[in-house]
Amino acid sequence: MLTIGLYAPVQEQLEKSFTCHRLYEAADRDAFLKKHAPNVRALATFGKWGADKALIAALPTLEIIANMGVGVDAIDLDESKRRGIIVTNTPDVLNDCVAETAMSLVLNVLHRFPQCEAYMRSGYWATRGAPPLAAEAKGKTLGILGLGRIGVAVAKLGQAFGMKVRYHSRSKKKVPYPYDSSPELLGKNSDVLLIATSGGEQTRFLVNAKVLDALGPTGYLVNISRGSVIDEPVLIRYLKEGRIAGAGLDVFENEPDVNPEFFALQNAVVYPHVGSATNETRLAMGMLQVDNLRAHFSGKPVLTRVV
Repeated sequence: MLTIGLYAPVQEQLEKSFTCHRLYEAADRDAFLKKHAPNVRALATFGKWGADKALIAALPTLEIIANMGVGVDAIDLDESKRRGIIVTNTPDVLNDCVAETAMSLVLNVLHRFPQCEAYMRSGYWATRGAPPLAAEAKGKTLGILGLGRIGVAVAKLGQAFGMKVRYHSRSKKKVPYPYDSSPELLGKNSDVLLIATSGGEQTRFLVNAKVLDALGPTGYLVNISRGSVIDEPVLIRYLKEGRIAGAGLDVFENEPDVNPEFFALQNAVVYPHVGSATNETRLAMGMLQVDNLRAHFSGKPVLTRVV
């Protein structure tokens, strides 16, 4: 069963290999589930559509949930474990793409590319002169909150731009970067604080007023993880009051219904959660999702098991 329409070449492969019921097209979701649930052994899902407890409960013969994406915070893992349902995700194949997005947000917020483009398109360059001066990446400290696979890829790109890297994670890593013992300390020691941690209740509002105070009025915040990691009302207030210098955001708490106050901020660069949205990466993610399902139904171990 598909919770949402997937990247077309991937969905084509799924429909060649399996009988696919499109839950997202159902006019009456409950009736659709009641009709097809007895035969549904697998769920293919993506992003926020996930699989909550109610959906899992409605599928009594479910064996596997294959997620297209790394984050599984929209899947009820506790219920999956209780039922013995396998959950898979698609790590590694999107690392470089998301890292490119992260570094692009760093550069865009420092150099104010969107604001300068809007200034030029408005005709102000000719009538008002050059826009205000911006900042550069070289020599700045990039603090990475959550040094997983994507965080490591971002660190390498940051170094390529002449940035110094440090990090905070739940535990120290065997990496050549300095470790800070808390998000607040990382914020204090960083010029750009980049969030690459996982989502979910454990990291909800991990970046709060204390962290933003530590980052300070010359510091920049970039988020490529989940919107829930930041206390958004606090972030908006700090951006309005100049208590941090700027933010580059690819994720938001109530996507796609983003707080419109973000759109009026001249020190924020906003991006619609498309950090992995390239043809190449979405194909790689989707084919790993398909390969996990094929492995399971061939009696083989899945490739990237979460639970």
